[in-house]
Amino acid sequence: MLDNHQKNIATFIHLSTFSRFIIPFGNFIGPLVLWISNKEKSEFIDNHGKQAINFQMSILLYAIIIGTITIPLFIFKILGNLDFIDFNGFHDFHINIGKPSPLLYIGGGLGVLMIIAFIVELALIVKASLKARDGEPYNYPLTINFLK
Repeated sequence: MLDNHQKNIATFIHLSTFSRFIIPFGNFIGPLVLWISNKEKSEFIDNHGKQAINFQMSILLYAIIIGTITIPLFIFKILGNLDFIDFNGFHDFHINIGKPSPLLYIGGGLGVLMIIAFIVELALIVKASLKARDGEPYNYPLTINFLK
């Protein structure tokens, strides 16, 4: 039987991911500290801690993948008119807004996808916190299980 203390710790494990808005990498540090210090107390806490950390690691991996695709597309578009052989070509540097490139559409679409993914991530964290508060197990969707 779960007591309120276990439910609260599991809830705070999920909510501690919001500390990234205050502390760099707080979305990893907060849940990791809470999970490591309390994982022996309950299997419920252990499962929620693993889920929160796996989800944050998966989100980081997905962001790195999308970022490595998106950033070069923008750079190729902006630097497309630059002549790298002629080092004095910087005076001719301009951005043509009148004729957008397909690379700009792809990069912009991936950027919008990242914004939508961020909003969905926040909603899933809140949902996991509510499930933990109610004493129910929760598995984040599209999560790679790094910790088993």
